[in-house]
Amino acid sequence: MATEPAASPRGPSRDAPGPVIVARDLRKVYVLGGDVEVHALRGLDLDVQHGEYAAIMGPSGSGKSTLLQILGCLDNPTSGSYRLAGEEVAALDEDALSVIRNRRIGFVFQAYNLLGRATALDNVALPLLYRGLPLRERRERALRALERVGLEDRVHHRPNELSGGQKQRVAIARALSTEPDILLADEPTGNLDSATGQEILALFDALHGEGRTILMVTHENEVAEHCERIIRIRDGLVEASEAIARRRRPAAGATPAAVAAPPIAGS
Repeated sequence: MATEPAASPRGPSRDAPGPVIVARDLRKVYVLGGDVEVHALRGLDLDVQHGEYAAIMGPSGSGKSTLLQILGCLDNPTSGSYRLAGEEVAALDEDALSVIRNRRIGFVFQAYNLLGRATALDNVALPLLYRGLPLRERRERALRALERVGLEDRVHHRPNELSGGQKQRVAIARALSTEPDILLADEPTGNLDSATGQEILALFDALHGEGRTILMVTHENEVAEHCERIIRIRDGLVEASEAIARRRRPAAGATPAAVAAPPIAGS
């Protein structure tokens, strides 16, 4: 397998000063056929600081999912500027965006998006396969990521042998395996019961405590109030941005699965 291509000199730098995300006049128009256009983003502006823990909220159709896709380099805006760690990425081609996704951004989805026939270890190691890392290194790094989320005893279990909370921890470990600058979470507690959701929120608190930048889409105020800031989206624009004066903490007994750990070598 070919090794991963070197990052473009235009790619984002971990050491870039200032906000990690700066979006200006972001617009996204979907053409549905004929003359039908859907304006998902209508000139949105957004800044996110390094190490910030923020929630994105808004009604259905507000543009929050489109925004997350653009911030995660899964899609390009129709127009506007998106600077990630100081570098313009809005107009990069798919090859450059794929390198950024693999090196800089970790994704956590409501539906977990795990490979059903693969073990937890192999699911977590998958992003490292795309880097062209040798098998031994991939497995070592995946194992350390699973240990960080408290799943060292489920390494060889497949998704159908795991609870919902354990599946989400595998998904978080997969996101952590590349030591990303930013974690983007889309309704990470949406498929979980309340107690398990509290455990996942405790895990996110611990990861934020390590200095990670986390953006979380949620429709639940009680989940959003675990963050430092709530960004409210409506009609493709930021309607309001409010700091949380008194953040919620995970319920008693929801022990964080992650413990502070040094970055994985070689990232």
